[in-house]
Amino acid sequence: MRINRAELADLGTFLAIARHRSFRRAGLELGVSASALSHALKAMEARLGVRLVNRTSRSVTLTAAGEDLLVSLDAPFSAIASALDVLNQHREPTKATGRVRLNVLEHASTLLLAPVLPLFHERHPRIEIDVRVSNDLLDVVDTGADAGIRYGGTVPQDMIAQRLSADLRWVVVGAPAYLDLHGTPEHPSDLAAHRCLRIRLGDESLYRWEFERKDEAIALDAPGAVTLDNTQFALSLTVSGGGLAYLPEACVGPSIARGELRVVLADWAPLGPGFHIYYPGRRQLPTGLRLFIDVIREVKPLGL
Repeated sequence: MRINRAELADLGTFLAIARHRSFRRAGLELGVSASALSHALKAMEARLGVRLVNRTSRSVTLTAAGEDLLVSLDAPFSAIASALDVLNQHREPTKATGRVRLNVLEHASTLLLAPVLPLFHERHPRIEIDVRVSNDLLDVVDTGADAGIRYGGTVPQDMIAQRLSADLRWVVVGAPAYLDLHGTPEHPSDLAAHRCLRIRLGDESLYRWEFERKDEAIALDAPGAVTLDNTQFALSLTVSGGGLAYLPEACVGPSIARGELRVVLADWAPLGPGFHIYYPGRRQLPTGLRLFIDVIREVKPLGL
């Protein structure tokens, strides 16, 4: 059975919707409106005589037929994408094309990607980088991403991982005015008398602040009335005297240099795992992603 160009495009549309479970996100990937995708899918379902997707105002799910079609199409379309990507390897680096979709933690976006992207685009102007910043522990395959970036130790075991940075030192910081008013903690147990900005993780649990000194290790539930998951908000609140924050040293370095923040419990500051990029092992590494990893490992914005 021969397949024409329109039918091939319809199958690609279905795959995008199936991966994202969202017409809006699939439309962003394909560069068309959600309504256009909806019309295209309805026409495809009418032509095939079978419903592929169940739509409600709140969710998009696949029917049994849709699940079967997704399983059947995933490998062939991945093979086509890999075949086209091989051609990129025969181009000059500056002529390589394509799009790299990344799902990254907030800290990775500011500390790792921001210093590297200008140089990458200088060298590879035809490669697009599509970054989704989220602290939620999302499945990169389900979200349609090529790769994700997380701290080491949180990478899914069924993924290939490469280290992108050295381990990071985590510190407690406070504004001089706050410390002058409430005192400076000398031991982690002293935090019980302070206002701490609690950290919500991607799985909705609260992060226990970790401390190490010589052979002693402590992890405690930091007391505080404010819980957040955004570093810029934490920095702004801490600089304003809202309490103590627990963050990677690289995040607070500029504020410390300006005298806006001071490090406390410095001799208890631990090293945490650095950033790792991870991706499915069953697929060929896209040329754009490989080039992007090469630039990060060359620049080493956080050491390596």
